[in-house]
Amino acid sequence: MTRPTARAGLAALALAALLPIAACGPTGSDSDRVDPTAQPVYPQVTSYPDIPVIQDIPYGTADGAPLLLDACFPGDADIDDAGSAPRASIVVIHGGSWQHGDKANLNWRSVCQWLASEGFVAVSVNYRLVPTATFPAQLDDVQDAVRWLRDPAQVLRYNLDPDRIGAFGGSAGGNLAALLGTVGSGPWTEDARVAAVAELSGPADLREPIPTTDSYNQDFGQVVLDYLGCTSYPDCPGAAKASPVFLADETDPPFFIGHSTEEFIPISQSEKLVRALRNEGVDTTYVTVDGTLHSIAMLDDDVRARVIEFFRATLGPDPFEATPEPLDATPAPVTPEPLPTSTDPAE
Repeated sequence: MTRPTARAGLAALALAALLPIAACGPTGSDSDRVDPTAQPVYPQVTSYPDIPVIQDIPYGTADGAPLLLDACFPGDADIDDAGSAPRASIVVIHGGSWQHGDKANLNWRSVCQWLASEGFVAVSVNYRLVPTATFPAQLDDVQDAVRWLRDPAQVLRYNLDPDRIGAFGGSAGGNLAALLGTVGSGPWTEDARVAAVAELSGPADLREPIPTTDSYNQDFGQVVLDYLGCTSYPDCPGAAKASPVFLADETDPPFFIGHSTEEFIPISQSEKLVRALRNEGVDTTYVTVDGTLHSIAMLDDDVRARVIEFFRATLGPDPFEATPEPLDATPAPVTPEPLPTSTDPAE
């Protein structure tokens, strides 16, 4: 099939200000470097009391149990008003080494509401976890979430545009978001395809052990094998199928990729994916953040603005005339979860 080029061209134009200045645009693994501002560990943990959240909506079943998501709606949205303009939606995929994590986690709930505060309908999904399920169960589940959003019943019920669905994920969720963008080919408006992917710190090449920094004391090589349901890398046919770097093709949607320079997942993972996508001609924005912050911990005001600009360019038209201020940007009255410095790459 021919690659959808109109939206890609719009994305390239609208994102020009975010990309390094070069005669032919960024190539290889060139990135736009960000120096993070002083901030709490999870700067995005803010409260949005006027952002409605519908919790525990079934979007499918697996192994005899319901698959659930939480839906976050823009504060100006009338969910029952079919006469208003349909909204773009974003599937939000939590991290947790594919082993743990939850859509209702404080940090991920805040991400869901943050995206909704910017005009998108965001759905934060739970998916089957290791060891109960191994790959491709997790990918199957998040693909089902995309299909659920595209189903006419949800399109009508929540006033959605089935042609404007994006994905956002971090860490293990970044791997799954990238797979949503690279698995399959053809139009971004059909089946489980998405029109835009933003991912942070996602492992991209699982075909061999990923060396981690000393700050991460768990055997990440074994974590990946558990996810893949394998006992060794030489005998693991699922490794390539779970590696977005190996699946990129010219029909993939625009990507936003963020990675910190010294975090426990090597930056080479994102560099490989950026090169693979750009080699296929895929519009790819790559931002690197100085320091060790992992996944959604790097979402300071600068990075958040870049992510929103990306989604506005790729999932437009803009539902707001101007970007609204957060409804309540005061820190949540709880202690944020620590960064995964020992055994828990949850974010």
